[in-house]
Amino acid sequence: MSIDTELRKPLSAAAVGAAPTGPRRRGRGAVIATAAAYLITFVILFPLLWIVLLSFQTNDNILNHPFRLTDLSPANYQQALKTLNLLVMYKNTLILAVVSVTIGLVISYMAAFALTRMVFRSGRRRTQNTLRFYFLAGLAIPVYILLFPVYRLDITFGLFGTYFALILPYIAVTIPFNILLLTGFLRDFPEEIEQAAVMDGVGLWRMAWRVVFPLMRPVVATLAILNVIYVWNEFPFAVTLINDPNMTTVSLGVSQFQGVYSVDYGAMMASATLVLLPQLVIYAAFQKQVIAGMTAGAVR
Repeated sequence: MSIDTELRKPLSAAAVGAAPTGPRRRGRGAVIATAAAYLITFVILFPLLWIVLLSFQTNDNILNHPFRLTDLSPANYQQALKTLNLLVMYKNTLILAVVSVTIGLVISYMAAFALTRMVFRSGRRRTQNTLRFYFLAGLAIPVYILLFPVYRLDITFGLFGTYFALILPYIAVTIPFNILLLTGFLRDFPEEIEQAAVMDGVGLWRMAWRVVFPLMRPVVATLAILNVIYVWNEFPFAVTLINDPNMTTVSLGVSQFQGVYSVDYGAMMASATLVLLPQLVIYAAFQKQVIAGMTAGAVR
């Protein structure tokens, strides 16, 4: 039988019925994945959009008709801008974020490099594993358990009401997660690069900061962004360790509209929106760096 005759031969009914099975299954999977993505996006965006909507409503509408789209007014933003000293709040938060994030990343990188590259005198991995577990155990400690000990330490050393009253606990809280991500990346870091640097006479300090560190920019950028967002939203330490109105952070500013017997919900939602906007801008501008840093080292 010739090839032309074989090609013209009609397909059987079973073959015709079985052909679309794969594409149909893939099509259903794509529809389900798309629906799930839209659902997750809605769940994430709905609270943000609702906060923005409530920020334009009166307190009466917020309590009785929270989804009303009429009678919207920017009066809450006027009240928030009149009550809050936004420039001072942003300045204080920016100082805390820059100092604590910079110091925290330096300490975390040095610790992660030592845990993954240096060999201790014992010559065993047990010491390194114990230290790694010690650092990672900090992820399991709730922040509220640390409030009173940190408060007592600040009173003892005269740090209460200063920038360092917040900078030091911010550094301590962010170190465990930083080490977790950095050690995961360094484990998959190609040792050939470091071996070549050693053959060229590069010392340990230069290797850590001039050879390895520049190649870790995606992870470092991700940690920097996440740590800045944490400092920007942090409230328990700030409300406990700061008593000077001139050192108010953006998270404390939102709470100024809550009194003992009343709450200005509209102004609170407006101030919350003003606090959220810089975070959304940061995420929108650096989302590629965040994704690249979180997935770095995942594929070998």
